[in-house]
Amino acid sequence: MDQLSAMRAFLRVVETGNFSRASEALRIPRATVTNLIQSLEAHLQTKLLNRTTRRVIVTTDGALYYERAARIVAEVDELDSTLAHAQANPSGRLRVEMSGALADWIVIPALCDFAMKYPEISIDLGVGDRTVDYLVENVDCALRGGTPGDQSLIARRVAEVKMITCAARPYLERFGQPAHPRDLETGHWCVRYFSAQTGECYPLTFRKGDEELEIDGRSRFSVNDGRSYVTAALIGHGIAQIPRFMAAEEFARGDLVPVLSEWNTESLPLYIVYPPNRHLSNKVRVFVDWLVKLLADLEQ
Repeated sequence: MDQLSAMRAFLRVVETGNFSRASEALRIPRATVTNLIQSLEAHLQTKLLNRTTRRVIVTTDGALYYERAARIVAEVDELDSTLAHAQANPSGRLRVEMSGALADWIVIPALCDFAMKYPEISIDLGVGDRTVDYLVENVDCALRGGTPGDQSLIARRVAEVKMITCAARPYLERFGQPAHPRDLETGHWCVRYFSAQTGECYPLTFRKGDEELEIDGRSRFSVNDGRSYVTAALIGHGIAQIPRFMAAEEFARGDLVPVLSEWNTESLPLYIVYPPNRHLSNKVRVFVDWLVKLLADLEQ
């Protein structure tokens, strides 16, 4: 027996005074209303209604049950309405983590659009690449570059960041253009990027046809922040592999110049990650969906 449906049928019979009008109000057959009431009385082991040929009379137990059932059904209807409103108008505070580069270049400039669509959601944006304790710090989700190392997290791949190998014009005037990626191991300098979480320096990657190379180029300077990485390349500390979106203006001005253009560079995958035991609420869902659409432009 669907007890909630039976309660609704009972309430309508009492309120309308007979089974026919109750079936019309509920838009179900009269026989279904009769069966629901009979099942409810059998479940409660008491008679709720006395039927005559002309009308329905509520018993003493029925009157008591009606009073309590009316409150319960009203609360359920209110809960349904609240959740339906939350689906259509998500609200609350959202805690998100991401690197400074993704925050400054991509997300923050577009947040006015998100705020217009979802004015009842407030965002706490944690900026950095540090290791996060999602449960202790109450973090809803994070946007991370590279494959997540923590296998306990749920990770959704949402975009690919295109990289470009480049150097500052003054650097190239001094050291010349490299002819091959192997030149970065001897006659050139590189700006290296190391993980804030592991301390490991990432190699520069190159691919041409079937040939793939990972180069640990000579370096006198390494950083663990995307903005500082671009700055180091602009100053002339060496050759770097930079996300295209982070240096579009510098390339347009000619401050940064592509090198080894005949070699492709491995793209950087972006992931949305969140803890497996954290309920993915509607406010998180709409933010992730908005973020995926925003990041789609990076892959153009």
